[in-house]
Amino acid sequence: MEKKDSVLKIKVTSNGPLLVDGKIDLIMADGSTVTKDKAALCRCGASNNKPYCDGSHVKIEFKG
Repeated sequence: MEKKDSVLKIKVTSNGPLLVDGKIDLIMADGSTVTKDKAALCRCGASNNKPYCDGSHVKIEFKG
Protein backbone atom coordinates (compact mmCIF):
# COMPACT_ATOMS: atom_id res chain seq x y z
CA MET A 1 0.00 0.00 0.00
CA GLU A 2 1.37 3.39 -1.00
CA LYS A 3 1.33 6.14 1.62
CA LYS A 4 -0.19 9.40 0.38
CA ASP A 5 0.55 12.83 1.78
CA SER A 6 -2.31 14.29 3.74
CA VAL A 7 -4.19 17.22 2.30
CA LEU A 8 -4.12 20.45 4.27
CA LYS A 9 -7.24 22.59 4.08
CA ILE A 10 -7.31 26.14 5.47
CA LYS A 11 -10.51 28.15 5.69
CA VAL A 12 -10.48 31.83 6.58
CA THR A 13 -13.66 32.55 8.52
CA SER A 14 -15.33 35.95 8.31
CA ASN A 15 -14.24 37.98 11.35
CA GLY A 16 -12.90 34.84 13.02
CA PRO A 17 -10.12 32.27 13.11
CA LEU A 18 -8.32 30.22 10.50
CA LEU A 19 -9.80 26.72 10.49
CA VAL A 20 -7.10 24.19 9.65
CA ASP A 21 -7.97 20.61 8.72
CA GLY A 22 -5.08 18.25 8.07
CA LYS A 23 -1.85 17.34 9.81
CA ILE A 24 0.20 20.38 10.84
CA ASP A 25 3.18 20.90 13.10
CA LEU A 26 3.00 24.10 15.17
CA ILE A 27 6.15 25.54 16.69
CA MET A 28 5.18 27.10 20.01
CA ALA A 29 6.75 30.19 21.62
CA ASP A 30 8.89 28.00 23.89
CA GLY A 31 10.30 26.14 20.86
CA SER A 32 8.34 22.94 21.42
CA THR A 33 6.44 21.37 18.52
CA VAL A 34 2.81 20.27 18.67
CA THR A 35 1.22 18.12 15.94
CA LYS A 36 -2.49 18.64 15.28
CA ASP A 37 -4.99 17.19 12.81
CA LYS A 38 -7.41 20.11 13.24
CA ALA A 39 -7.07 23.56 14.76
CA ALA A 40 -8.76 26.95 14.97
CA LEU A 41 -5.93 29.49 14.86
CA CYS A 42 -6.29 33.06 16.14
CA ARG A 43 -6.23 35.88 13.58
CA CYS A 44 -7.31 38.77 15.82
CA GLY A 45 -4.36 38.67 18.24
CA ALA A 46 -6.56 38.85 21.36
CA SER A 47 -6.68 35.15 22.26
CA ASN A 48 -5.40 34.20 25.69
CA ASN A 49 -4.61 30.74 24.28
CA LYS A 50 -2.41 31.65 21.29
CA PRO A 51 -1.93 30.32 18.70
CA TYR A 52 -5.42 28.88 19.18
CA CYS A 53 -8.66 30.84 18.96
CA ASP A 54 -10.53 31.27 22.25
CA GLY A 55 -13.42 33.34 20.87
CA SER A 56 -11.92 36.72 21.85
CA HIS A 57 -12.58 38.01 18.32
CA VAL A 58 -16.25 38.35 19.25
CA LYS A 59 -15.52 40.42 22.36
CA ILE A 60 -13.18 42.83 20.55
CA GLU A 61 -15.44 42.96 17.47
CA PHE A 62 -12.63 41.82 15.16
CA LYS A 63 -13.19 42.60 11.48
CA GLY A 64 -11.06 40.84 8.99
